[in-house]
Amino acid sequence: MRKKVTLKQLAKELNLSISTVSKSLKNDPEISQKTINRVHELADFYNYKPNALAVSLKSSKTKTIGVVLPEILNHFFAKALFGIEQEASKSGYKIVTCITNESYSKEVEYVEMLNYSSVDGFIVALSQETQVLNKFDHYQALKRDNVPIVMFDRVSEEIECDKVIVDDKVASKNAIQYLVDTGCRKIAVIKTIGDLSVAKLRLEGVKEVTAQNNGVSLVELSLGDSESFENEIENFLKTNDIDAVLGLDETAAAVTINMSLKLGYKIPEDISVIGFTDGLLSKHSYPKLTTVSQHAEDLGARAAQILVNQLDNFTENYKTKTEIIKTSLIVRDSTN
Repeated sequence: MRKKVTLKQLAKELNLSISTVSKSLKNDPEISQKTINRVHELADFYNYKPNALAVSLKSSKTKTIGVVLPEILNHFFAKALFGIEQEASKSGYKIVTCITNESYSKEVEYVEMLNYSSVDGFIVALSQETQVLNKFDHYQALKRDNVPIVMFDRVSEEIECDKVIVDDKVASKNAIQYLVDTGCRKIAVIKTIGDLSVAKLRLEGVKEVTAQNNGVSLVELSLGDSESFENEIENFLKTNDIDAVLGLDETAAAVTINMSLKLGYKIPEDISVIGFTDGLLSKHSYPKLTTVSQHAEDLGARAAQILVNQLDNFTENYKTKTEIIKTSLIVRDSTN
């Protein structure tokens, strides 16, 4: 394997100063075109690339952003990551992404690793275990070092940083009100993410609407191990008289449709179903799933915009803020 060539080696081979070679690579008008051409030809021959660490040490910036996500198989976080990368790239930033798989200890390790690597700032969605344990020392350490953080979707009020969230409570209120307005009275909420901040807000919205509508009843199912989702939902449908289900995530809603059809129920004639996250399951289920779109790509892009603005336009006594991205209910065939 060819050894990476350095700026010093290029200069030695060309019998030029390091400064002249560096300026030539930047097409500096101080350098003659003949010299610039010589430098570029040799650099291309060796496939020379500037040392990113050396560049960052001179500028005190690495132009990289650390992104910490709880999972990537989830369509929502995949779309959010796409938005983050697109927006960061527009401003000349690269992203380094770490997936915690909902683990607190991995989250701590990745945050420390990225900070040691001198990323300029962080975009974070908290892991489920971090929220359950309510432990945020790793982010408090970043704040003490004045490292900018933007949290999105899964956030904590204990960390003073910019946050970008969706209107989860309003979204669930709108979804339940839609079910009530279309004649549903015996509503079930099925959740796989009960310990998360977003789920708690969604459940608050559900309870507010059902309490305000006489004759509307509410039952809840909290799911445990993902391997038993289908059996738990099937048994729940067998033992509860319901005419509507709000799944607090896409998986719960999609599995509800499958189990309802298996038991002989018609969707939406017997049971209406709404889910969260307008992902592939929603679009390709049968019937197609009515869903709350959280506009994940916009959420990620906005988080990146806020962080880049902090990094490129530093101000003393910066005031953190929380921005709310509005959701929308996409009505498809799983509801009346």
